[in-house]
Amino acid sequence: MSLEPKDIEVTSQNKIERVLIVRLSAMGDVIHTLPAVQALRESFPKAHIGWLIEERWAELLCAAGSSRRGSRSSLRPLVDEVHTVKLKDWGKSLFSLSTLQRIATVWNDVRDARYEVAIDLQGAIRSAALARWSRARAVYGAAEPRESPASVLYTRKVVTHGRHVIEQNVSLSEALVEHRVKVEPAPLPRDTKAEACVERRLAEFGMGEFAILNPGAGWGAKRWPAERYGEVARKLADMGISSILNYGPGEEELVRAADEASEGKARTMSCTLTELIALTRRARVFVGGDTGPLHLAAALRVPVVAIYGPTDPARNGPYGTRSVVLRSAESVTSHSRRPEADEGMLGIGSEAVVEAARELMEGFLGGVGLPQRLKP
Repeated sequence: MSLEPKDIEVTSQNKIERVLIVRLSAMGDVIHTLPAVQALRESFPKAHIGWLIEERWAELLCAAGSSRRGSRSSLRPLVDEVHTVKLKDWGKSLFSLSTLQRIATVWNDVRDARYEVAIDLQGAIRSAALARWSRARAVYGAAEPRESPASVLYTRKVVTHGRHVIEQNVSLSEALVEHRVKVEPAPLPRDTKAEACVERRLAEFGMGEFAILNPGAGWGAKRWPAERYGEVARKLADMGISSILNYGPGEEELVRAADEASEGKARTMSCTLTELIALTRRARVFVGGDTGPLHLAAALRVPVVAIYGPTDPARNGPYGTRSVVLRSAESVTSHSRRPEADEGMLGIGSEAVVEAARELMEGFLGGVGLPQRLKP
């Protein structure tokens, strides 16, 4: 299988018609990529834009059960085609006939699309290799990708700019459109069935205005103690705001601890991604750490109370929405996946979180639109 597409100069004057986005995972990172793709959509409105993504995150681009190619709609508002892979599952049975058939199907679809340009917005060796295997004539990537060897696989290396990762991703798109672009929100799928399902569940809970509290995060050092989310739920209830404790696979123990600490003042809810989009749209405020659902809330312009520890909110914080970021001066930026709770995060009390939520909700009603930053 050759890794050598013909290296050509591609510019907007070439009237780019077919673009492949490669961003495989994870939830927050995919959401951080959406504005870059929106910039391409606005610059090349008639272009066929495809996206190669891990199956578990495909609902961020295309509502569950809907067509993954063809005319765009509210169910698939941004891209024309969604190509999915299951790299982890395939790796477990790489040489089985069924796995090889699934891989062949995906790659035939990608190559049949005849993409002119592929853009690796993940910066990993595997994503860069997949971009090359697409047989796109030009492969764009960051000059200094997350995994340095990935840059060898790019035909066009782009020096990115901006401090926030969204700005850096958009700067990759700028290399194709050949001018600076304004960072604009990108549409997320809207499914009437999911919207109706969420409405029914909220009605069953007797929910009026509510906050989403999300105790989970990718690793232990990013997690604020689950019990404190329960404390926040109790205090928000005193303000007349109900709370939903959202959780995903593997986070059952966390949400159980938060629920017990809430003393009956919160409701727990697990959703599909399509349903989570519908639920988040309805929230008055979101409270959580550096995790995918927080970045979803920001993308939907829901006010966010962000509780940060080892990750840098200037690079990975809520973007484009009203937000209060709580981060202790004792927290040191580190992306090592330590299981232990960050010491600085332990110094952030539930009172500070509730006060931040109150300020955001009052500001939201008053129409204030500027982000906020606080440090305890």
